[in-house]
Amino acid sequence: MLKGKKIVLGITGSIAAYKACLTIRELIKQGAEVQVVITPAGKEFITPITLSALTHKPVVSEFFSQRDGTWNSHVDLGLWADAMLIAPATASTIGKMANGIADNMLITTYLSMKAPVFVAPAMDLDMYAHPTTQQNLQRLRSFGNIIIEPQSGFLASGLEGKGRMEEPDKIVATLSKHFDDAEKARPTLSTKHIVITAGPTYEKIDPVRFIGNYSSGKMGFALAEECAARGAQVTLIAGPVGLKCSDRIQRIDVESCEQMYQAATKAFERADAAILCAAVADFRPETTAEQKIKRGKDDLVIRLTPNKDIAAELGRMKRNNQRLVGFALETNDEESNARRKLAKKNLDFIVLNSLRNEGTCFRADDNQIKIISADGEKSYAKKPKNEVASDIIDELSSIL
Repeated sequence: MLKGKKIVLGITGSIAAYKACLTIRELIKQGAEVQVVITPAGKEFITPITLSALTHKPVVSEFFSQRDGTWNSHVDLGLWADAMLIAPATASTIGKMANGIADNMLITTYLSMKAPVFVAPAMDLDMYAHPTTQQNLQRLRSFGNIIIEPQSGFLASGLEGKGRMEEPDKIVATLSKHFDDAEKARPTLSTKHIVITAGPTYEKIDPVRFIGNYSSGKMGFALAEECAARGAQVTLIAGPVGLKCSDRIQRIDVESCEQMYQAATKAFERADAAILCAAVADFRPETTAEQKIKRGKDDLVIRLTPNKDIAAELGRMKRNNQRLVGFALETNDEESNARRKLAKKNLDFIVLNSLRNEGTCFRADDNQIKIISADGEKSYAKKPKNEVASDIIDELSSIL
């Protein structure tokens, strides 16, 4: 099934463009979200209004959507999508894809695509059989594109050949099988117990005020859901956030660093791994007022004292068969600071993100990370946090 998958559907100037309506209906029926990108020639065969009515999204066709400078970002589409399907794909479009001729929005989106690309050729049988077309298709295969073979018919010579686009239900079935196979191939964590910390901690100043931070807990909760989806026993130690998690996750709610420290050290004793994603306050007020502090004439001075270091303590506790993953949120000297933390806290790898990356980190739905270990580093594109969680758990699975 394609539930929750984001699909860019590319439509080109073929008589088979009318079948795009059936393709969209089948994709949506399986739970996918569809964004149409159509070539100027494609609009001669089917109207954007029809497509937009089916997808509930504006159809993308031109680089600039209006005359006021508003433009459609092919790069954003490439990062957004879980897959791109070009159906129908004409000989002209296939040739442009094979040779990088980026003269329309569809081709620029294709060249920016980070996800798998599926191509459903649609053309005259003799055109499909031509050596130029076959050479271009072979180039696309060598680039990693998945060609959905067209249906058979008869050439002008009377011999059997291919060219007519495959039916929409079979095209969508190909996409669905691809994702089902990828899901089955993911490393399982069915015998593992993973501890995850998430969210902020609040350190009380008085009964109504606290020291905290902007962490929403979204990244940690995404990691917990990903581990649970792969069959792991998950203990999620969550600071004060407004998020919910599935019933298959054991959730422990805490408020302060001390409470998180006690819960994490206890849970880690019987765990296979811990992922320390929480944004824990490094300091707490030396004293906490029993009553609300009133406004005074003089400045208010609050003395702070260091909190316990959860990562350092778990690193000290870690046995040879346990794994420990940390997070580093930095504003400067990102890599050097992350590497120091990696060594100092006895981490197996550290996930680095930066406030310099706009639209990531606190409260955002996206993140952009770099995974650093003693063996090297891996950089990832900006993507939704649930997809970032999958990348992180893939890395953890490889060392468990």
